[in-house]
Formats: sequence, C-alpha cells, structure tokens
Amino acid sequence: METRQTKRIIWTLLIVAALVAAAISAFAFSFGKFEKVKGSGGVVSIPQAKVADGKAHFYRFDDNGKEIAFFVAKASDGGYRTAFDSCDVCYREKKGYQQKGGVMVCVNCNQRFATDRIGPNATGGCNPSYLPHQQRGNMITINVSDLKGGARFF
Repeated sequence: METRQTKRIIWTLLIVAALVAAAISAFAFSFGKFEKVKGSGGVVSIPQAKVADGKAHFYRFDDNGKEIAFFVAKASDGGYRTAFDSCDVCYREKKGYQQKGGVMVCVNCNQRFATDRIGPNATGGCNPSYLPHQQRGNMITINVSDLKGGARFF
C-alpha cells in the first residue's frame, strides 16, 4: 500500500515540476527577449561593449505606458545598427524580428534582412524600421524623441 502511495506522490511531484518548468520557460521566452532602458538628458545610452558580440540585443523603452521596442546589433562591417523591433508592413501583427546569423528575420512573414544593410536607406516593405543613433565615445545613444517617433508601430 505504501508503495502505491509513494509512486502517486512521486508522479504528482514530477507533474508539478514539469508544469513549473514549462511556465518558467514560457515566461522567459515571451518576456526575456527585452531589456528595459530609460532616457536621461533626452537620450538612451547603451554601452558598445554590451552589444559588440554580433548578436541583436533587444530593448524596450517605456513612453508613459506605451512600450517601444528596438534592437541594436553590431554588423559584420564593424558598424552598429539600430532599428525598431517592427517593420513598415507587418507592425500590426506585433511580432518583431529574430536574428539568425547575420540576418534579421521578420517573425510574421519570414523576410530576411542582412544586418549590414539596416539603416536609413533600407526603408519601406518589411525592412526593420530604421531608428537613428549616434556613437559617442564608447556609447551608442538614441534620442528619446526618435524613439517616441516610432510609437505608431506599437
């Protein structure tokens, strides 16, 4: 009798542990992509060293309750690229981009864009919507006004 009860307790614990692990994974997958940033003196500043690994780093800026998402990536040409985590076409779907190697992929329509080509001349269509930035010393700075200008995407 004790063996049957022990097995039931073990199975219950395993199921609870699996459910907790699934919930944590779902939470991390959904919300772990973004780091929150705040403006200071009219700019958001991100240390270059933090984004120098060639991977896209995703951020959220809170504009009075409206979350504006963007990413920063160091391209293979050594330059930094910044764009809203949204495109001119699929923004209504609110799915954004993911990085696969040296390209950013629209999660909605699967269009691929070389990270090196993201910038002011790559506009329209499903391109990552350009977000201007400046490099000042070892910092990448983005004007808060430019971030707020992309609020329509979110």
